[in-house]
Amino acid sequence: MEAKANLRYARIAPRKVQIVLDLIRNKPVDVAMAIIKNTPKAASEILEKLLASAIANAENNHSMSKDSLYVAECYVTPGPTLKRIRPRAQGRAFSVLKRTSHVTLVLKEKE
Repeated sequence: MEAKANLRYARIAPRKVQIVLDLIRNKPVDVAMAIIKNTPKAASEILEKLLASAIANAENNHSMSKDSLYVAECYVTPGPTLKRIRPRAQGRAFSVLKRTSHVTLVLKEKE
């Protein structure tokens, strides 16, 4: 049995999210939440909400015990990139790529 939470179209680059996800992979949920709360990264805020959502899904939808949950899988894939233009000197224009992420968090119970 597993509980899942997805976040789609988050306006943060996938490589920034990946740093924090690597810290919490295969950790118990209480340890993972503590790590996220004490990590000064931009992705921490959105991952904190996503982990809380996954825990709530496990408890309410699958009747799993919060004490025995751990982060079984967590991964990020790139979403669509928003293309913007930045004006530069002498009438030129540079392109700015605003990247988005799709984050997936899967929780399982320890046997």
